[in-house]
Formats: sequence, C-alpha cells, structure tokens
Amino acid sequence: MSDAPCLLVEAAEAAMLRSLVDPEHALRAAGTVLAAARRSGACEAEAVALRAMALADRELGDLDSAERHLRAAIAVPGAPRERVAQARLSLVTVRTELGHPLQALRVAALAWAYLRPLDRAKLDTQRAVALAHLGRHQEAIASCDRALRALVHAPGTVDDRRFLAGGLLNRGLVRCWRGEWEAAMRDLTACLEISQHAGLRHLARLSAANLPFLSVRRGDIAGAFHYYREAEDTLFGYPERLATMRADFAGALLAAHLPGEARAMLELAVPDLEACGARVTLAEARLKLAQVELLTGDPHRALQVGEQAAAELAGQERTSWLPLAREVVLRSRLALGPVTPELVSGLIACADELEDGLAQLPGAAALRLTAAEAALAVDDHPAASAQLARLTRHAAVDERLDERPDEPYSGGRLAGEWQVPAPVRQHALALEAALREDVPGAFRAVREGLTEIGEGVECFDDPSLRAHAARAGERLAAFGLSLAVREGRPDDVFEWAERWRAVTAPAHGSPATDPERVRAELGPGALVEFVIDGESLLAVLVGGERVLLRWLGGVRAVEEAVVRLRYALRRHGERRDWSGSAGPDGGNDLEVAAQEVDRLLFGPLDAELGGGPLVVVPVGALHTLPWSALPSLRERPVGVAASAAGWLRARARHDRRGADAPRVAAAAGPGLTHAHAEVAHVLACHRVAAEIPARGGRVLDALGEVDVLHLAAHGVFHARSPLMSGITLDDGLLMAYDLLTLDRAPELVVLSACNSGMSRAPVEGAPLGLPGTFLAQGTSCVIAGMVPVQDEAARAVMTAFHELVAVGQPPAAALAAAAAKTGVYEFTCFGAGDRPLY
Repeated sequence: MSDAPCLLVEAAEAAMLRSLVDPEHALRAAGTVLAAARRSGACEAEAVALRAMALADRELGDLDSAERHLRAAIAVPGAPRERVAQARLSLVTVRTELGHPLQALRVAALAWAYLRPLDRAKLDTQRAVALAHLGRHQEAIASCDRALRALVHAPGTVDDRRFLAGGLLNRGLVRCWRGEWEAAMRDLTACLEISQHAGLRHLARLSAANLPFLSVRRGDIAGAFHYYREAEDTLFGYPERLATMRADFAGALLAAHLPGEARAMLELAVPDLEACGARVTLAEARLKLAQVELLTGDPHRALQVGEQAAAELAGQERTSWLPLAREVVLRSRLALGPVTPELVSGLIACADELEDGLAQLPGAAALRLTAAEAALAVDDHPAASAQLARLTRHAAVDERLDERPDEPYSGGRLAGEWQVPAPVRQHALALEAALREDVPGAFRAVREGLTEIGEGVECFDDPSLRAHAARAGERLAAFGLSLAVREGRPDDVFEWAERWRAVTAPAHGSPATDPERVRAELGPGALVEFVIDGESLLAVLVGGERVLLRWLGGVRAVEEAVVRLRYALRRHGERRDWSGSAGPDGGNDLEVAAQEVDRLLFGPLDAELGGGPLVVVPVGALHTLPWSALPSLRERPVGVAASAAGWLRARARHDRRGADAPRVAAAAGPGLTHAHAEVAHVLACHRVAAEIPARGGRVLDALGEVDVLHLAAHGVFHARSPLMSGITLDDGLLMAYDLLTLDRAPELVVLSACNSGMSRAPVEGAPLGLPGTFLAQGTSCVIAGMVPVQDEAARAVMTAFHELVAVGQPPAAALAAAAAKTGVYEFTCFGAGDRPLY
C-alpha cells in the first residue's frame, strides 16, 4: 500500500504531460487518477491530477473548467506546498486569459516562495503574458529573458521544452508589438523548432499561427493571408486558439490601415472568444471591433461595442487600455452628433490620458486635433486654439533642434518623444492659418504635410505610427480639398481632389497630375471627377478648352437614387427572358430610376459634356453605380477610374505588348449553366486563345502569362473588407489578396461574374475590391459586373463584347455597343479601355 500514492503521483504527472499533446485522452486519464487518489487519500496525487485536468481543459478552450480544477488543486487538504504553488503557476495564465491579469500577478507572487528555481523560471514565462496584457512590455521581456536563461539549461523534459518554447513565443509576440521584427522572427522560429522536435504539435501550431500577425506588421499583406489560411487549417478543432489568432491578426490588419479586413477577422473571432470565456482576449477584440466599426462607417455599432469593451477592461483593471476604449466611444458620439461643449471636454480629457501613456502619443495627437475641430464647431475658439498650440509648438521645438542639434533641450520632453505625426502637425498649422484668414498659408501647411507623408511615412518602423500618419494624411488632404472648394477655382479643386485620392489610395493616384496632360490624352473625350464637400456633391469637368466646376446637389439624394437604380436593374435582370428583353414593367422601372440618376449627375454638365468618350472618377456611393444604365451614357464609351492619375497610368500600360496579337485565356467556373459555352465562344473570337482549368493556381499562373483573361464565374463581394472579395473557382475562392503577389498582370481582365466590380473604400477614396486590385497590379482595363446578372444575359453581352474587341473595337466602346445591343447594363469598364487590342 505504501507504493500506491507514489504510483498515483507518477500517473497524474504522466497525464499532465499528456495534456500538451492529447488533451482529451489526458482529461480522461487524470479523471481516473483523481478518483483513485481520493479513494486512497493520496493528497499529492489528487492535486497533480486536478492540475493535469486543468491543463487539458485549457488546451481544449474551457477556461472556466480549468480555473475550477486549479482552485480545487490549491484547496486539497494536506497537499505539499510545492504542488499547491505549481497549481498557482498554472492559474496565472488562466486568470490572465479570463480577464484578470492584475490578479494573475498576485497569484504569481503567492506561488513564488514555494517553487524551485526551475519552476520559478516557468512562472516567469506566465507572468510575462499578464504583464504584456497590462501594457508593461519592457517588464514582460525582462521576465521572459530571466526565464529563458534558466530554461535553456533545464534537464529537457517535455514540460521543460514546453515552457522554453512558450517563453520564446511570448517574448516574440511582445517584440512584435515593440516593432522589433527580426528579433521577433528569431524567437518565433526558435519556438517552432523546439516544439516540433519535442513533439509539441499544438505549440508548434500556435507559433505558426502568429506568422500572419508578424507578416502584416512587417508589411507583407499577401504573405500574411497565406499564413492565415495555413493557420486556419492547423488550428481547426481548437476554437479558442483559432479565435485568438484571428483577433491578433485583426489587430495587425487594423494597424496596417485595413479596417475592413480586420472586421472580417473579428466577426469570426468574437463569438468563439465569448463561448470559450477568454475574457482578456475578448475585451481586446471588442475594442478592435469598435475601432473598425467606426472606421468602416457604423458609429452606432462602434458606440455599443466600445462601451462594452470599456466596461470589460475596467473590470479587468487594465487601466492602460481604458483611454483607447474611451477614445472610440467619444469618436462614435462625435460622428453621431451633435457636438456639445461636454463632448469637447471629454475629447480633450481623453487626449490628455492618451498622452500620459507614451505608447499612445500618436493617437493622443490625432485626438487633440479632433478636439480642436469639435471646439470650433461649437464656437469655442479659446479651447480650439489651446489644442492647436499643443500640436504646433512641438513643430517649433523641432526647428530649434534642427538648427542647434548639439544643444540640450530643457523645456520638457523632446519633440521627437511626442511622436506627433507630420500630417497632424501640419493640419493643426493649416487650421491656425485658416483661422487667421491666411488661405495661402493654410494651403502651404497642407502641401508640406502631404510632402512629408510622401517622403517618410513608409520609413516608420512602427505600423501604428504609419497607420496614424496615413489616417491623418487623409484628413489633411480632405482639408486641402475643402479649402479649394471654398475658393471655387476649378483647377485648384481638380488638383486637390487628385491629392486627396493619392493619399487615400496611393496605388491609384499621384498628386502631380496636370489637367493639361489629361486634356491632351482625352482627345475629343471628357473626364468628370466627382467630389464630396460636406453634404454636397460637386463635379470637375476636364475636356475641350477648359476645366469647369459644377455643384450637382445633395449627397443624400444621389445616394438614394443610386440605390433605387441598382434595385431596378436587378429586377430588370430577373424579368429578362433568354432573348435579352425585359418582362412587363421591368424596363419602365429601370428607365425611371436611370433618368433620375442621369439628371442628378449629368444635368448640370449637359451643355459642356459633348458626345465623345467619357472617363468618370467616382466618389462615395458612385463606386456602386452601373454607369452604362444611364440614358445619356448608353452607346457611349465610358471608363471608370480611381483617379485621373490612375487613368493616365493605366492608359500608358497599353503599349507594352507591341503589335503582336494578344494571348487570350478563359476559364469556366462552377455553378453556371452557360459558362462553358460562353468560354468556347470567347476563345473562338480570338486568334491566340486557350481554355484553362478554373483552379486558383492555374488562373494565377495565367495572369502572369497572357494579355487577356476571361473568367466566367460567380463573384463574391465584401463591401467592408474589399480584399476578402473573390471569384468562385473549382477549388475555392480566388481572393483579391491573392492578386497582391502578381509581378505581372494582363492588359485586359474580364470578370463575367455578378458583383465582381463592386467597390468601396473605407474612407470613400479610390475603389478597391477586385477591379481596383487588378488595376493596382498593372492591368489596364477590367470589365466586371456591378449587380447580379443571369447566366444567359452574361453570355449574350460577353459574346457580343468579344466579337467587337476581336474586330478592333476598344474595350470601352465594345462594352457600350454590346450593352446597347443586348439591353444588359450590369457590366462596367474600369481603368483605360479606350485603345483597341487588335
């Protein structure tokens, strides 16, 4: 009988080690040991078995059960102090994940005195997680360093290897947040190697799952999504781990200024984190979700989620996170309006709180600028001036330091320590100049700020600094555009509209676009660039001998009219029979809706528009407009461009092929009745043509080899996360983010798929989604559907389109003629489609 307790302890320890590689089996084995230990009164075995069950519960994502088992282990009467301390060691991580990192540190303090040196090192790896969640990153790294120095010389049991790999993983993640990319990659790679060698497959998966996060933080968006898909597969069956990976990935996407894609990740992560009870990660995920809801245009939802995140963070005593939650709540209230003196005071107080935390200095500066603008909205000029002065006086300090770099600055913190993003500082200077009625000075400040963005934003090592600079740059450019509109000179409005687009979507714009060059390239055609100023929609017309500026009306009326037109076009398509004609009343509804949009957009321009080809540069809801449905544009070649500069660049790409006949490839996706017949007719129209399998890898290969690619397949559009848009192929979705790896793109891409042309940018800048991604990667022209279209209709219009392209019609003209012939107006020409392929 005397050997029985020892055997039970050994069995319990075996179950504990088993929990790392097979948690379900370990849970059953530890339960068996627990029952035997309680029958025989083996208190040590009972405590170890309970700890083993807790570790298995944690691996399976059941944190509440893990805590119950650990607390039971701590309370076992007569259990050795060291075993109780080891249970507390494991409780540190569980309490952290349940949302109580400060309490976790107190638990760690209770355990410390009764642990052996090696177990203290293991405890340090757990403390580091709690410290990191509290924002104490330097202490977290020090804790990991201390632990790793001891663990690297440990005997080498599976448990030793687990903590060694875990310490490297935790340090690597903290280094990611600090922008130490190479060091972070070394830690994660070492963690992966140790885990694989020790057979800790789950920990190896966790290490690999952090590669999406690290890839985004290093600026490799395409690689990040590649790693993400791999991580989804490896973490399948571990919902808490998968949700945590998605939440971390979302944070990196948010810092990289991809809020829509971050939102898609968080919508998947938050429900799983709620179900698993991972309260620390859940509170952080809610905060991120509130931020992206605000950035993607839903302040009501942002306010609701932000207040919930603030309450959870306060309950977890995470004071360093609370100002971030208050910021998103205040910004949401500001977006919902009205502005009040109380709201202005709240914005200022929150900016002060953010400034107290050195890690949030760029955010503090951006919020202080917002507070100044809000103060102006309620005519509180003293408060506005005080906030602007806080931002602009640091610029003066910078100048003094530049003039006398060897002299110490004794006036407080150095200007560099404030980390005021250049566009925020210049925006503040521009506002001060505007308040003095110094319009030239305001324009000069805006120009200098945008120049600094162009020269230096990508040089920031910290993605959060890049993100703050990019967002502030959008607002700065928008301020310059509003100044130009108020001055009322058409050339200036055109210049600043292009500058704004160059900042909101750099891949599609250039701030140095010359209207004279645009006019020369247009020939007999015209370009209309739409601009939103407050609640008004304006248009700049470039063509003929002049640049003209016209006020079109209210934005809301245009938005509502576009929605009605899209609905009418969908009904028209549903009622259309095989011959292309519409059923009773379908055509009439479409005509009424189309005439209304036509009147709002082109009525004020009718006398100057002429009858030649047209290039339109949309804004806001106009990104979703099926342009060929408008009566004044039918049979007229129309190209939709992200900017005038983008159109010029797309047009210049046309000459790269020379006089050779274009190489054409086409693929038929699944689920379309007439896709193969459509592809066969497309190939018959061209001299050098071949069908390719509708598989992602083969399509990506073709994109790098051919001059024309035609895809007859279903499209999936995600308005709030454009890079998640895609085309359905036989082996899954070809996503917009897959295209980011292309070194070369075809001259013409035809997406014969519903919704594949839909575009929306989070800041209402240049279009994203599939057409914008193709154009950014080097395609000159994209033909894509704007609303769902029936198979027969797609086949009819695409057949006519390719017949006309093959006889020398430019793509834009061919699409206009094909739409007029078939009555199928669902497709749009993006980019530069005014030059023939033959």
